Amino acid sequence: MNSFNLKWEVIKSFPLIYLDGSITLGAKQLLEKTYDEIIDQVKSKGLIFDFTKIDYINSSGISYFLNIINLHNETGMELIFVSLPDHIKKVFDVVGLMEYVKVFGTVDMAIKYCYNELGED
Repeated sequence: MNSFNLKWEVIKSFPLIYLDGSITLGAKQLLEKTYDEIIDQVKSKGLIFDFTKIDYINSSGISYFLNIINLHNETGMELIFVSLPDHIKKVFDVVGLMEYVKVFGTVDMAIKYCYNELGED
């Protein structure tokens, strides 16, 4: 398994988090720090997670995203997942996470949705 890293940027007023590696217990601190940073710095109606470079997620990683959904309900921002690998999508579906997020095949599709449907702040 790979280690975990991420970077983020804002595109058309929507924060985009590029995930890379394996989402396990070791990823939690970086994910939480980044999420808090984004919430403090960016006023947006959507938050996009790009899973293109994710190869593995365990129960700690799943738990993190369930927690994000709970936190996100308070912010009013829509959660958007991009390029979910099939095996991770199936796991998210089994635990009920998929009913709380929008899923798109590409970052461009997600940005277009955010811009057209959620609008800029």
